[in-house]
Amino acid sequence: MRISRRAFFGTAAAALALPSLARAQVRLDPKFAPQYVRVRADMAPGQIVVLQKSRFLYFIEDPGRALRYGISVGRTGLEFSGTGVIQAKKEWPTWRPTDAMIEREPQTYGRFKGNDYVQPGGPGNPLGARAMYLFQNGVNTFAAIHGTDNLASIGKAASNGCFRMANDHVMDLYPRIPLGTTVTVL
Repeated sequence: MRISRRAFFGTAAAALALPSLARAQVRLDPKFAPQYVRVRADMAPGQIVVLQKSRFLYFIEDPGRALRYGISVGRTGLEFSGTGVIQAKKEWPTWRPTDAMIEREPQTYGRFKGNDYVQPGGPGNPLGARAMYLFQNGVNTFAAIHGTDNLASIGKAASNGCFRMANDHVMDLYPRIPLGTTVTVL
C-alpha cells in the first residue's frame, strides 16, 4: 500500500498537535497484557500481590491461579513496599500532585504551587480511568493502583510511587476489587 505525501504530512501534523494521541498509539509489550498464570496455592484468593522488580500485579482469583497485569512502579527512592489495604476507589478520579512531588519536580508540577487547583478526572488526567488508594493503619499512603494512557511507562520504574496500569486493564481489574482488599508489595 502506498501512502500519499498529503496523508503522511497530515498524520504527522496531527500526531504533533495531539501528543496524547501519539502516545496512545504505543503498543504494549505482549508480556504485559493481562493473562492467567499459576501461583503458589497458599496465596489467599481476593488479594493483590505486586512484584516490583518484575513489574507485575497479580490478582489472586483461586488457590494457585491469578490474573496477572503488567504495571509501572515507583522510580528509585519512590517505591512503595509492604502491605496496604484498598480503602478508597474512584472512577475518573481527580488529581493533584503531593507537595513533595511539586518540590521534587517544579518544572513538571510548578502550575500547582501556591494554589489549591485539582485536575478534574477525564482523559489526560495522570490517574487515568480508575484509581484504588492504598492505606496503612487507616492512613492514606498516597500510593495508588491507577490507570494511565502512557503505555510506554508500563514495565518500567517511572512513577512517583504508584502502580500504573493501562487504562483498559485497570478498568478490567477495578470491579473485581472490593474495598478492604489487601495489597502486598514485594
